[in-house]
Amino acid sequence: MSGWKTSYKVSDLSDKQQLELICRQCNRLAYTNKSMLCEKIDRSHLYLDEIEKRARCKARGCGGLMRLSMVRLDELSGFVGGMA
Repeated sequence: MSGWKTSYKVSDLSDKQQLELICRQCNRLAYTNKSMLCEKIDRSHLYLDEIEKRARCKARGCGGLMRLSMVRLDELSGFVGGMA
């Protein structure tokens, strides 16, 4: 299956880009970015789908699989308008 996670590597992310990880079992929310992913071990060569497959929830007693998504805060804007 092809998608954005199989197209982008960690090295393709900008330094400011944030990734959101949500546990599929307990719904715990965590954020990460390029520097955090490469801090202890260089994961810059991995595709984002590989990061998602390896990510596990760190909540006590959970260890569930995580769902990865991109945070796009700069594209969000409030609704401005009204009925004519």
